[in-house]
Amino acid sequence: MKPALEKIFNNILLQLNNTNSKKMVQQQQQQQDATSDPSGWMIENSVSDFLLMPHAGIVYMCMFGYAFVHGCKVFKIAGDGPVSKVFIQLVMTCTGGGILVPIFINGIPVPLANDAYPIAIISSFLLHYYFPILRSVATQSKIVWPMLIILYEAQRASVVAKLTLAAGAKIAPSLFSFPVFGPIACGAIGGCGGAFLPLSKGLDPIKAGLQPPMMTALIGAACFHLYINTSLSDGCIDAKIKGKVFMALFFIAVGLVNALDLTTKEEAKVEKSDVSK
Repeated sequence: MKPALEKIFNNILLQLNNTNSKKMVQQQQQQQDATSDPSGWMIENSVSDFLLMPHAGIVYMCMFGYAFVHGCKVFKIAGDGPVSKVFIQLVMTCTGGGILVPIFINGIPVPLANDAYPIAIISSFLLHYYFPILRSVATQSKIVWPMLIILYEAQRASVVAKLTLAAGAKIAPSLFSFPVFGPIACGAIGGCGGAFLPLSKGLDPIKAGLQPPMMTALIGAACFHLYINTSLSDGCIDAKIKGKVFMALFFIAVGLVNALDLTTKEEAKVEKSDVSK
């Protein structure tokens, strides 16, 4: 019995030593990663995993949220019109930037190149058309609507980043070592959705100034493009990925502030009126 117990005891000790050695190796690797990339924590978390959309399921979920939010806007304005007109308007609203920018850089429009977009748009259209109660519930809910806004803004940030990078790769540099204004303009247009489609609208969408999606798309595209192409990103590992994460967080923050009406404009007006009295 004693030799058998000694063998069992020795096996237990070996297993404990192996687990301890593995933990030590993992800790050493984490310390090395932390020293080699001090900002690695920015993308090594569950929030970044969602915003970067590493899995097809997250991509499709954000696409659907993007199409559903646009559907709420389209059906609110033109829901009583002919079905064909409402559907085409929804397609243009969802993929307007993805249509114009590829044409500018001699590419294939997004709804023709990626079949996932038409599926998400058709699904959103059918839900809005046959179940309008869903639109009312979503827009009035303080839980569902912010969740949809998060999906919407995450997808919009992904679109802005992709179109900015695509334009930067296609446009040849002229005055500077890299193209400056072309990629920024393409990214800004890509983040506006279908604000300028159909083109017969002209400049009507900006008569009252830039809307929040236009402003955030312009700021996001400019900061992202200048960051990854200048000395600002020197020494930063995975600068494009980290820039995309921060742009998505910026879009989500602004989107939630506007969706939940967390601005202080009305309060400022009330204070001014009180002072005048």
